[in-house]
Amino acid sequence: MGFFITFEGPEGCGKSTQAELLYRKLLGLGYPVLLTREPGGTAISDEIRRVILDPKNTAMLPLTEILLFAASRAQHVGQVIAPRLAKGGIVISDRYADSTMAYQGYGLGIELQMLQTITGYATGGLVPDLTLYIDIPVEVGLRRRLKLQALAPGQTNESLAPGQTNRLDLKELEYHRRVRDGYLKMIAQGPRRWVVIDGLRPVADIQADIWNAVEARLGQAANHRVALSLPGS
Repeated sequence: MGFFITFEGPEGCGKSTQAELLYRKLLGLGYPVLLTREPGGTAISDEIRRVILDPKNTAMLPLTEILLFAASRAQHVGQVIAPRLAKGGIVISDRYADSTMAYQGYGLGIELQMLQTITGYATGGLVPDLTLYIDIPVEVGLRRRLKLQALAPGQTNESLAPGQTNRLDLKELEYHRRVRDGYLKMIAQGPRRWVVIDGLRPVADIQADIWNAVEARLGQAANHRVALSLPGS
């Protein structure tokens, strides 16, 4: 089996940058690694992504949002993530199922048990081996997003590139605070697969902490597989 790494965090935390840096590091060391993202990751999932994030879709109901995310994730897991893991590769995903719990569960107030059921069905129960949560105050993250948007004027919704305003950016400040609080609650409830990274520091310092965490977990996973392969195991 492979190794599944996810990045999570509030808007503007820098996780996409760090996911890319980790991907390049692992690739340079010769690891079989894939970088992907949610929502998105396949042609079908990217079409759903455009609908979810389009700022014009202000009438979208919470249940519609949840089911669109689930549909996108089901395609992503089935077509990309699970097959790559089955071949022994490393998969890095910029957001995954924890985002649904944080944004739709804690952010929108949707019943958590229902979300867990829908998410479990969409993913086939696939849980990350390691989740890297980059934490920053929501006010800082939203200011960063605004700066990126100012540097990327004229973007079309076809790309939904980093720096472009999306529908979730338009939510009120309290919504984003609930999202961050939700992440912190999830970490407290199940800390073993989570590593919390202070996102207020320089990019290189954050990158170093992430690599230390990944290197340690990859080593543990390798040792576990060796132990399982020994006679009598």
